[in-house]
Amino acid sequence: MARTILMPIDLSDDASWKKPLSEALTLLREGGVLHVVTVLPDFGLAQVSGYFGKDFEKKALHDMGEQLTAWVNANVPNTVEVHPHVLHGKIYDEILRAADQLRVDAIVMGSHRPELKDYLLGPNAARVMRHARQSVYIVRN
Repeated sequence: MARTILMPIDLSDDASWKKPLSEALTLLREGGVLHVVTVLPDFGLAQVSGYFGKDFEKKALHDMGEQLTAWVNANVPNTVEVHPHVLHGKIYDEILRAADQLRVDAIVMGSHRPELKDYLLGPNAARVMRHARQSVYIVRN
């Protein structure tokens, strides 16, 4: 049984967390810690960041932190020890980095129904599954 779980979510997509949260809570039924992460993607190209104000990133991270805290309060039972984390960068890289830094036992994450080009998993779930040092539990949405 996993004692510490990392669960990445997309705050703008209920399907990214409804089923995975249920599975994570089942895995933690005898206690443990749930780390919930959401990732603010980076701009990608430096030219893109020039179109945003210099405080944009700081404000976006703060706003996401408030949204994630509200999500935790609304969706995770009070009996579960939960730690919210807002990350910034490439989604799969940040998930892998957080899993290692937090020393979690498992990653529980959702995956959208794939298109033919994605084969079996969405691109972020596939990369996390391929490169994670932890057990990865993919919950199909």
